[in-house]
Amino acid sequence: MSNEKLIEYLQRAVKMEMTAAHQYQLHAHTLEDWGLTKLAAQMREEMTEELGHSDLFMERLMFLKAKPELGFDKTPAAAETLPAMFKGDLADEEEAIAYYSKAAMHAAELGDIGTRTLFEKIVLDEEGHKGWLELQLDLIERLGEKTYSAKLISFGDETDV
Repeated sequence: MSNEKLIEYLQRAVKMEMTAAHQYQLHAHTLEDWGLTKLAAQMREEMTEELGHSDLFMERLMFLKAKPELGFDKTPAAAETLPAMFKGDLADEEEAIAYYSKAAMHAAELGDIGTRTLFEKIVLDEEGHKGWLELQLDLIERLGEKTYSAKLISFGDETDV
């Protein structure tokens, strides 16, 4: 059922998700530093979801008798502005969607329904992230960054976005 190319797809997927998780972690700290604590909380939720994705890919690798290779696909980087943060994340999500779609098709060609389904499920999650990021960029464009950011500041114990 398995082949070398499929294992390569899964190995890179683990690294892509580890990169995404730590990118969102860095965003959370950056946003807290900027006083945008509600958005920081949202980024921590995204971080947790991406870690869950990496966990699923590792589980699949183990099922296929491969050893997961942990690391980053690329180094997380701090953003200088909110639009730059969202645009960078959007590019990463679009890359993941394309890569995971290609991997799902490869798994389907091999008749590996489990791996195909896993990639397809995660593509749907990434499409949700993409839609959210596009909405945030649209809001910033329509409202302006200052007005947009005003909603994301919390005072005291507020944490909902």
